[in-house]
Amino acid sequence: MRLVFAGTPDTAVPALEALLDSPHQVVAVLTRPDARSGRGRTLHPSPVKAVAVEHGIEVLTPASPRDPQFQARLREIAPDACPVVAYGALLPREVLDIPAHGWVNLHFSVLPAWRGAAPVQRAIMAGDEATGATTFVIEEGLDTGPVLGVMTETIRPDDTSGVLLDRLAHAGAGLLLATMDGLESGDLQPVPQPSQGVSHAAKLTTADAEIPWNTPAYAVSRHVRGCTPAPGAWTTLRGERLGVAPVRLAAEEDLALLGDAPALAPGEIHATKRSVLVGTASGAVTLGEVRPQGKKPMAAADWARGVRLGAGEAFARATTLT
Repeated sequence: MRLVFAGTPDTAVPALEALLDSPHQVVAVLTRPDARSGRGRTLHPSPVKAVAVEHGIEVLTPASPRDPQFQARLREIAPDACPVVAYGALLPREVLDIPAHGWVNLHFSVLPAWRGAAPVQRAIMAGDEATGATTFVIEEGLDTGPVLGVMTETIRPDDTSGVLLDRLAHAGAGLLLATMDGLESGDLQPVPQPSQGVSHAAKLTTADAEIPWNTPAYAVSRHVRGCTPAPGAWTTLRGERLGVAPVRLAAEEDLALLGDAPALAPGEIHATKRSVLVGTASGAVTLGEVRPQGKKPMAAADWARGVRLGAGEAFARATTLT
C-alpha cells in the first residue's frame, strides 16, 4: 500500500523504520514543524523527519493539519492508509476522509483503557500489572475509534515510563506493520471498542510530578517511575526544587540504619554516609539519584552531605496525588 506516515518523537521511529523495511511504500511523512531546543534555541527537526530525510522521503510539516495547502498535497499523494504514532496534532474530518483505509493510530495501551496523551505514565502510576498497544482507526473522538489489533506487555516492577515506552514502541512497530498487511489483504475488520473499562490518561504536567510523600511507599515508587524521564519527579527542600530518580522500597538493612529512632514521618529525611531514607505513609523509601536545581544528577548520599541536613528535616508534601 501507499502510506503517509504521521509521527514526531523518537517513540515513532521504530514503527517508521519497520514500514520502510516492508513491501509497503512510504511515500511521505507528516510530522510537526522543526522546534527550537538547547541553550542556543536553534531549530531542530523531529526524529521522524530526520529518518525521512535520510531515506529521501517527502516531508510534510504544516503548522496545522487544517492548512489548505497541506490538505491539497495529501489529496495529490492519494495514500491508501496513513499510519500514525504520536504525531501530536488533532486531525480534522476533511483530512481523516482522504485515505481509503483511514488513519490508523498505534496507541500505547489496551483500549479502551488509558485513552489520552500519557497512557504509559498513567498505567505505571496506577499500579497496573500489564499494558500493551492497540491499533485503531482514528475518528474525531479521543482514541475512541474501532480496533484493528492488540498486543499485551507485562509492566515490570522496575519499569520507568521511558523504559516501558521504548519496549512498547519496538513491539508495537510489528503490530502496526501487521495491521497494514491485514488492511491490504482484507483480513482485518475494525471492531468497536467495548463500553466498559474506559479510563483516561491526561498529559502529565510538571506540577503533577511533585512527589506525594503522604501516600504509601509503593505509591511513591510508582509515581516517581511513572514520571521518569518526563516530566521528571521532584520535591522541595528549603524552598529549592530537587529532581528525584526512581526510588526503592527500603530493605531491612536500610531500616536498621534508623536504630531505635521512631519511624520517619511522610517526607522526613534520614541520611547516613551511604544512603538517604525518606518517610512515606507506610514506611520508608531509599533515594537513588537526585538532581539539585541547576546541577547535574548525583548520588543521594553525596547530595545529603553537601546540604548538611538537620535533624527532622523533611521534604515538602504534595497536597494531591494525580
